[in-house]
Amino acid sequence: MNARSKLAVFLLALSCVPTLHAQNLTVHGRVEVTGETKSSDKKHIPVPSTVVWLTPAPGSEEKIDPPPPATWNPKLVQKNKDFQPHLLVVPAGSTVAFPNHDPFFHNVFSLFEGKRFDLGLYEAGTTRMVHFDRPGISYIFCNIHSQMSAVVITMGTPLYAVLESDGLVNIPNVPLGRYVLHVWSVGIGPEVEQPPTREVTIAENATSLGVIHVPPATAHIAHKNKYGREYDQPTPDSSIYTQP
Repeated sequence: MNARSKLAVFLLALSCVPTLHAQNLTVHGRVEVTGETKSSDKKHIPVPSTVVWLTPAPGSEEKIDPPPPATWNPKLVQKNKDFQPHLLVVPAGSTVAFPNHDPFFHNVFSLFEGKRFDLGLYEAGTTRMVHFDRPGISYIFCNIHSQMSAVVITMGTPLYAVLESDGLVNIPNVPLGRYVLHVWSVGIGPEVEQPPTREVTIAENATSLGVIHVPPATAHIAHKNKYGREYDQPTPDSSIYTQP
């Protein structure tokens, strides 16, 4: 066998050796609402809007590239004294629009762990912009209308899932490794309860996140106004807030 033939045989054998590239798997889990005792009924209980995401565990060697900023013009619309949508998930570095579609003033603010800002009073038909530059959970309120609330979750990882009433979690393209599992759900607020975390290991034979428990949804996120005081009682003409 000449040198060229030996090289061909060697390359053929090498091609048959399994590669050691990192594997990406889809991990699964299920969200259930706490406080329910009838296990047979849990699958029929609607799960509030929930976000589940993974970040590399401290000391792990896994490196996850952050997702690029949003290019789809995310927005939180103020309409009918409400934020639409109530929950918005965007990559860190994204800019979110806050258009006022009501026929009166709003004063949007957030003074919590995520992005801190105060947009001040702005009138119908105008829009303010906020740059969400780092990961975190931002609880959004209006300083005029206490019933208005929304949540912006800014992601520094592409490994997340937003789920609704079925409660099923599926996060694709997860490399093998150790992660911290983060959870936010309607019913978790800045003054009520901190989002739970726990460490998980993703391996070829371990792709389940198990059961993730969240509190029942609340109709109103407990909060004070931007000065840290209770809101004034609404008056009959409080929806028509004129320029001071």
